Amino acid sequence: MRNTFSFFIVAALMLTLDLYVFQAVKSVTATLHERTRFWIHNGYWTISIVAIILIAAFPFIQVLNTNKFIRNYFIAILFGLFIAKLIAGIVFLVDDLRRGATWAALRLSNSVSSTPWESVTISRSQFLNWLGLGLGSTLFGVLLWGFRNKYRYHVNPVKLDYSNLPQGFHGLKVVHISDIHSGSFQNPKAVAHGIDLIMQQKPDLILFTGDLVNDRADEMNEYKAIFSKLQAPLGVYSTLGNHDYGDYVQWPTPEAKAANLAKLKATHAEMGWRLLMNEHVVLERNGDKIALLGIENWGAKGRFPKYGKMNEAYPGTEDIPFKILMSHDPSHWDAQVLTQYPDINLTLSGHTHGMQFGLENPYFKWSPVQWMYKQWAGLYEATPSQKLYVNRGFGFIGYPGRVGILPEITVLEFAKQA
Repeated sequence: MRNTFSFFIVAALMLTLDLYVFQAVKSVTATLHERTRFWIHNGYWTISIVAIILIAAFPFIQVLNTNKFIRNYFIAILFGLFIAKLIAGIVFLVDDLRRGATWAALRLSNSVSSTPWESVTISRSQFLNWLGLGLGSTLFGVLLWGFRNKYRYHVNPVKLDYSNLPQGFHGLKVVHISDIHSGSFQNPKAVAHGIDLIMQQKPDLILFTGDLVNDRADEMNEYKAIFSKLQAPLGVYSTLGNHDYGDYVQWPTPEAKAANLAKLKATHAEMGWRLLMNEHVVLERNGDKIALLGIENWGAKGRFPKYGKMNEAYPGTEDIPFKILMSHDPSHWDAQVLTQYPDINLTLSGHTHGMQFGLENPYFKWSPVQWMYKQWAGLYEATPSQKLYVNRGFGFIGYPGRVGILPEITVLEFAKQA
């Protein structure tokens, strides 16, 4: 009942926002032909009213509660409309504040002291009206365009130089992927193409840093055979992310939740992946050794769980000259790794997805997620021997698309500095 009521609240907020934005629509169309205004105004309200009705009726529309494909797109489109109008509304609010301040200044000036206050009016800024509508429309269009990018896998080569890298691992090629979120997939053929891209890199080692599913182990049933094709001479290793524990759904019993996690762990094994649960393995190549550590999810931000136990994974690696840690949440690096385990040379994480929305070029990168995470995408260095790489995610969740931040296949190439 509470969830149903919340949808009516959202619908009411949408209606209020629609009424506010419509004032700007009327202003910018005031000089148009009457018939043109008729179609624009009616088109605006047709889309708005349909969206409001659908939001209010969401709990009662069965297909939206049973078909995740339709539900994801439905939510994304309505959310996009809301954000677009909200941004437009913020611009209009700035204009209204300007008008209010100007009106107050005129009322206090001698020039209008004898004028009835009812006759003092300040017209809207056509520039700000067009700016608000333009920004909102552009954002909505960009979000729709982003639907096509969710399987547009980007192979990102990254060279890593270390002075303490054992000579036997010079030239090591590691593919790092994260955040598969198989529960969001709807196109096995497109996913299989991503797996083919990984194998085309001919990696020596493949590492996956968590969030295999959204919530339930069954989400992998259709994709186990596809991901089983990932193979490498030194193996495929994995860890758990915050979504893998089933913490975000209600289970009928604690035993059901535990059974789901047990099935998820078994899925890793069925695909030929070695799941590291607060433990480490020693990898050998050309007569040299490095340590690979993998811990369960450990997040320092928000309410993300701290299941990871470095005090279990680390012992036994003290004498290994080079160490790689797989830890799903990048906030773990600053909070614990750098301060307590300074001899871990490379930490691999994911989790942020780059928020699936942002801007990136060789000189600049931005995403709203950086307001929460200091390290959110790409390579970070504390010292030449302490580095973090945050993968942008192989899959997607929530918004079924990506804008500016593409799904990533990271190819790490290690080199020993002379």
